Amino acid sequence: MTGVKILLTGAGGQLGRALMAQIGQGGSLAGTHLLLPVDLPEWDITNRAQVFATVREWQPDVVINCAGYTDVDRAEAEEKEAFRVNALGARDLSAAAFQVGAKILQISTDYVFDGEETIPRREYHPVNPVNAYGRSKAWGERLVRETNPRHFILRTAWLFGEGRNFVRKIIALSREKEEISVVADQFGTPTSAADLAQCILRLIQTESYGTYHATNEGESSWYSFARRILALTGIECRVKPVTSRELARPAPRPRYAVLENHMLEVSGLFKFRHWEEALAEYLQVEETGKRVYQ
Repeated sequence: MTGVKILLTGAGGQLGRALMAQIGQGGSLAGTHLLLPVDLPEWDITNRAQVFATVREWQPDVVINCAGYTDVDRAEAEEKEAFRVNALGARDLSAAAFQVGAKILQISTDYVFDGEETIPRREYHPVNPVNAYGRSKAWGERLVRETNPRHFILRTAWLFGEGRNFVRKIIALSREKEEISVVADQFGTPTSAADLAQCILRLIQTESYGTYHATNEGESSWYSFARRILALTGIECRVKPVTSRELARPAPRPRYAVLENHMLEVSGLFKFRHWEEALAEYLQVEETGKRVYQ
């Protein structure tokens, strides 16, 4: 793989950490690429002057934008802030990349869809977000497309990696309680941050610009996902299925937000494995004797 200069925003998040693990010391691509990772509090995507200055000074070949306002429920009350990060921040980063001739890879979400259909969504299906977070990400997609023709937009979902995620939450709760309640009427695809990072590093080596769905294969409800986590870890805890209405969270969620990796498949660029295989690997004992969820 030819070495490139990469500016990575949101480096402290799950996906940012997965990318750094593969590019950095000890990773599969160690020494291949030059990487500048940035994140809060030192670097803020809503600081337009800082965004343009960083891109001008670093002169990257590729900008990977993992920065985002991701608190779905809080975004209902802070929609303007979500738009400042997910839409305007993405626009400025994309425009700055265009000025120096760099590619931009923007991370988006399954929440740009309303979830009213019962078949997996392909890239060409119309977006129709049902919450503020989804609206901010959908507008971010549009602004990236409008500001830089050399763009990759990757919609993903239900990430688990190094950091806060559903897998770790379920394990922590199951150790504290005899029974936990998990939503059973929302469907999507659990996705390994490590697998997504591999896909990203493959795509940025190409000129195959456009919008892609990028999740592990298969689908699950949150309830079934939780049961599988506990089955693989051997933790004894009852899982009670509940409805979205019973949970009554501030932001509505799409009921069926399964993404089909249609464009990755037809282009032959990358093939994801099934989410259950990725999850099992995530939960395996490492050589150090520690589990990744500890």
